[in-house]
Amino acid sequence: MSFDSSPIKSLNLVPFVSVDDMMHTVLDIGVTEMITGIAGYIEQDFARWELFDKTPRVAAHSSVGVIELMPTSDGVEYAFKYVNGHPKNTREGLQTVTAFGVLADVDSGYPVLISEMTILTALRTAAMSAVAARPLALAGADTMAIIGNGAQSEFQAIAFQALLGINKLRLYDIDPVATEKCAANLTGRGFEIVKCRSGEEAVEGAQIITTVTADKQCATILTDNMVGAGVHINAIGGDCPGKTELHRDILLRSEIFVEFPPQTRIEGEIQQLDADHPVTELWQVLIGQQAGRSSERQVTLFDSVGFAIEDFSALRFLRDQLERTGRYENLDMIADPDEPRDLFGMIQRAAATR
Repeated sequence: MSFDSSPIKSLNLVPFVSVDDMMHTVLDIGVTEMITGIAGYIEQDFARWELFDKTPRVAAHSSVGVIELMPTSDGVEYAFKYVNGHPKNTREGLQTVTAFGVLADVDSGYPVLISEMTILTALRTAAMSAVAARPLALAGADTMAIIGNGAQSEFQAIAFQALLGINKLRLYDIDPVATEKCAANLTGRGFEIVKCRSGEEAVEGAQIITTVTADKQCATILTDNMVGAGVHINAIGGDCPGKTELHRDILLRSEIFVEFPPQTRIEGEIQQLDADHPVTELWQVLIGQQAGRSSERQVTLFDSVGFAIEDFSALRFLRDQLERTGRYENLDMIADPDEPRDLFGMIQRAAATR
């Protein structure tokens, strides 16, 4: 199946990647290649950071979760993602996070891609974590603790294996079933896996600690005594106001790296700190404007909340795979009257075909 990304040439037909299409895309390309491919696009777009429109995501909070819109544009293409976060959903047999996204042509305003983004977000979050860890983690790190073994955990492990060479995992979740699930899903992928009985046990000997829990609360997943010198913390579970994972004392002795400070100060771990507490923007590290890790004993923290440019990158990557995979269908999404001003006439003429 051929694919033309031009919204003018495809008229009212917009490529749509369903959940089934996305699953088969991942199987066709391979989960590792998907993650490394998205990582490459993220690095390209972070190098163009200053070209993008940037705004904290628009959030509608409730007592049980949050619904958010995440928009951005580089002036040529525009993207947004709709995403929710409802931790209680798991108890009801539902996904904690669901998402879909749109990529559009700025010149015409026409959408050029609509896609599910529940799976795609998991891939891009893992890719982003590993992109950040490369300049921040100790060189030669081979062991990662993953605290929180839910839907994101396997993707994180594969990303860190592919981009940093991690081959030893120490897994812990308050629900042992989740740990068993994660360990089983990663069997045969070249990991040495230890299933741990506590967070304290999980961090033993780990040079990288990933926290990826889902409860919508200020929690203390890591206490100060659990974090030794030289550790890199990949904190991705805290992503909205009132939701954190790390004890404040850890932040006070860490070099903190963030995506977009105006958003992270509202949603990230640093919501616990004064508004003027110094942080480093990751894009500046990736282009060499700022240093990443500066010593072997330094504690580095990537306070990740997810930012719209990462979704823009993931959607661009997916769009560029459509011709290769053919895993999409065309949706009749755009009204296309014979005369652009005659929308009403288009409806009338449809009567003749009823």
